[in-house]
Amino acid sequence: MKKKNGPLFYSLLICFLFVVLFPFLWQFIASIKPPIELFGEKAFSFIPSQPTFENYKRVFTERPFHVYLWNSFVVATLTTLYCIVVASFAAFAIARLHFKGKTIILGIVLAVSMFPQIATLAPIFLFTQSVGLTNSYLGLIIPYTTFALPLAVWNLTAFYRKIPVELEEAAKVDGASIMQTFRRVILPLALPGTFTTAILVFIAAWNEFLFSLAINTDEQYKTVPVGIALFQGQHTIPWGEIAAASVIVTIPIVIMVLIFQRRIISGITAGAIKE
Repeated sequence: MKKKNGPLFYSLLICFLFVVLFPFLWQFIASIKPPIELFGEKAFSFIPSQPTFENYKRVFTERPFHVYLWNSFVVATLTTLYCIVVASFAAFAIARLHFKGKTIILGIVLAVSMFPQIATLAPIFLFTQSVGLTNSYLGLIIPYTTFALPLAVWNLTAFYRKIPVELEEAAKVDGASIMQTFRRVILPLALPGTFTTAILVFIAAWNEFLFSLAINTDEQYKTVPVGIALFQGQHTIPWGEIAAASVIVTIPIVIMVLIFQRRIISGITAGAIKE
């Protein structure tokens, strides 16, 4: 007989959700407060006495925030597409093909992913500057692959290894080549894992700050994290606008996760199945 969850379980669950969601809730509350209520006695009040959406309006009217959003979307999307295509072939080769040096390749991928961004910033900046890629989308997409591509390769390799080998052998018996097997058998079965990896890569590229700050200094090519960080003036920090901008930036990620939540869950569970 299945045991029902008691009041204690739901109480703990509510407390856990409140702790997890509290920073986002507080950010939203701060975004609808007028500047006078962000400081002083009313700074810690949960309910604004005069809620307003002026902070959201100023984000778009007084700053080129729509340009920042577009730049982040373009760079994150192109980075995701490029990394998924390259990582799919690389992960398939590592997971399914037999060749010397697979362990070394995986070690190199792991080593690259462990490098701190600050250690690679200077040489990457000098490279993009020497080839004229500063203040461009491509100037960010190339550096983003240093952390996005290893992530994609590692995730997809784990998913490809969970696909039964018998399916490949059956395809070979039917006369399929390696590429035909990959395209018609492996790729469709790994689709949930590919979606999961793509979303993780997109979020990582969407939130990246350091490369974007150093490489794209032109206002027309700044991404959202950099744009929000530079909201503050010489003598003031517009906390209300910063809070509103952070809420706006979070919305696309939340919508994307809600739309693809079934594929994300199926991808995670597919990668967790034991052989």
